[in-house]
Amino acid sequence: MTRRGAIGWALGLGIPVLAIIVLALVWQWDWFIPFVQARASAALGRPVTISHLHVSLGRIVHVTAEDVVVANPPNWDGEPLARVPTLAVDVDAWAYIRHGAIVVQSVSLDQPRVHLEQNASGETNYALKLAGGPSGNVQVGDLRIKDGEIRAQLAKLKSDFTVAVATEGDGEDARIRATPRGTYGGAPIKGQFTGGALLSLRDPSKPWPVDLKLENGPTQVSLAGTLQDPLHLAGANLRLALAAPDMGQLEKLTGFPIPTTPPYRVAGQLDFAGIERIKFRDFQGSLGKSDIGGSIEVNPGKERPEVTADLRSRQIDLVDFGGFIGATPKRASQPEARQSANSQEAVKEKLLPDTPISVPRLQWADIHLRYRGQHIIGESMPLDNVTAILDIVNGTVNLHPLSLGVGTGRVKGDVLLTPREKQVQVKADIELQQVDVSRLMAATHTFHGAGTISGSGRLEGTGRSLATILGNADGEFRLGMAGGDLSALLVDLSGLQFGNALLSALGLPDRTPVECLAANLPVQHGVMSLEPLVLDTGEAIVNGGGAIDFGNEKLDLSLRTEAKHFTIGSLPAPINVTGRFKQPSVRPGAELAARGGLAAGLAAVFPPLALLPMIQFGTGEDHRCDRILQQMKRQPGGDRLPSARR
Repeated sequence: MTRRGAIGWALGLGIPVLAIIVLALVWQWDWFIPFVQARASAALGRPVTISHLHVSLGRIVHVTAEDVVVANPPNWDGEPLARVPTLAVDVDAWAYIRHGAIVVQSVSLDQPRVHLEQNASGETNYALKLAGGPSGNVQVGDLRIKDGEIRAQLAKLKSDFTVAVATEGDGEDARIRATPRGTYGGAPIKGQFTGGALLSLRDPSKPWPVDLKLENGPTQVSLAGTLQDPLHLAGANLRLALAAPDMGQLEKLTGFPIPTTPPYRVAGQLDFAGIERIKFRDFQGSLGKSDIGGSIEVNPGKERPEVTADLRSRQIDLVDFGGFIGATPKRASQPEARQSANSQEAVKEKLLPDTPISVPRLQWADIHLRYRGQHIIGESMPLDNVTAILDIVNGTVNLHPLSLGVGTGRVKGDVLLTPREKQVQVKADIELQQVDVSRLMAATHTFHGAGTISGSGRLEGTGRSLATILGNADGEFRLGMAGGDLSALLVDLSGLQFGNALLSALGLPDRTPVECLAANLPVQHGVMSLEPLVLDTGEAIVNGGGAIDFGNEKLDLSLRTEAKHFTIGSLPAPINVTGRFKQPSVRPGAELAARGGLAAGLAAVFPPLALLPMIQFGTGEDHRCDRILQQMKRQPGGDRLPSARR
């Protein structure tokens, strides 16, 4: 080798070596921070900054980023969305070289702090615009969190709580533990969540265990079981249990608007179809005196959440569901609450529910509900069972139908509620299909009867509550009965026929046949009129008149009995039913006093003459009610009435 060749060879080898030495001496991985920040910011849709970056090369590449900060949205002051003093990631480089797979063996977060905020208008700092993830096979292994903390301040939910998060244990025995403290929905929240080792998140042979116990005020929640694929919320075998004095308090936890109810307790299986659908299935429990079961499915991913429910009860006390129509349900299991409710009811003058119907709550979600109650319980309750199909779409409520069993017959109704600004317009079409009179009379615990009542009605009104809707409603009801019988005591008392009433009370006779019942009940501006009401029995004709004022909740009714045949010992005076709905008054009319005074005066002259004011010679009419019923059948909707019996 010549001298010149040796020098050239030395320079050719030495310069690259020298360059490598110099580069090694001055190399800084911080040079790559702009590139990493740009990729992370694009992925999260939010500025991401890193103070320092360290990389250790090898088969397993170890990357450490210091002081990682995820910023808030523009013009959002306060603490950043997230801050991680130290973020360490181990990536299997050999798996990427051989198979193109991104295998993240472990992620370690040291003292991460997450700050979630929602202002009074509903805007949040945590709504990220995530870009599409990396293509190909991505696997995430172990996640280690040391002394983590999540702070949530949510104005619309009246919530301010902190969740301490940390990884406990090592390897397969590692667990993620989260402990909340603070307030949620304005009520104290406490509890604990324990999840399995995140190293087994993608191992289908090792279902991921879940154990949650939570108390939010008086509401208690427990969730226990496993997830086969927790990253995709798949393969759930989870049991969810809920209990509280009021189901309405669940709104604080779920965000779903739920009416006030009596104490409840339910438990069932929780399933997921990704984050698109959540299903609470095969649950059973109690609601006040009623039992409740079925399935509820929620799809929160739409513009409005979609809720589909199929519910059933073996026995149901309708009082327990009063909150769904604006009434206040009783809580019989709580003596103090019951006494307080009773005292409030005593002060309250009105009977009809006057709680405003919340139109925004109706528009919160689209709801599709099917409900079946096999047996209705309750003292003086003539109803036997109930079925209902309910759809709420864009705030419009369609109940089609509500069907109530009464013995062998039914009361059916199609009801449409349409939001009108802050009010609700209601249209109802009601039908009585051979309603069993024996069930109606049995509810009085005094009278008896047989036969069926049929009829139809319509009602339309607008208001903010059930009370105001009925208070200005218009419509009409028609009722009819042909054949059957009623307790003679019921008929006789309406005419104060003391002799027959006494015999009826002794059981001789205890019933009177019904030839016909006809009632036309128009409703105008919240006032229902009896035009007319005629009850034609084997012995007498009972005529009813007057009005029922729903707006003022007042009664002004009169019932008068006319004997068909010659009768002695009768004071054919009207019975007046007056007063408010909550405190009606039933008393004889002024005519009774006049007849009684006349009888007393005649008795002073000659005692047998006292019977004269008590004699009825009889109307001799047998078909007055039949004619009215036939006229009603010829009017629109009259085809639902029974045919008169000749």
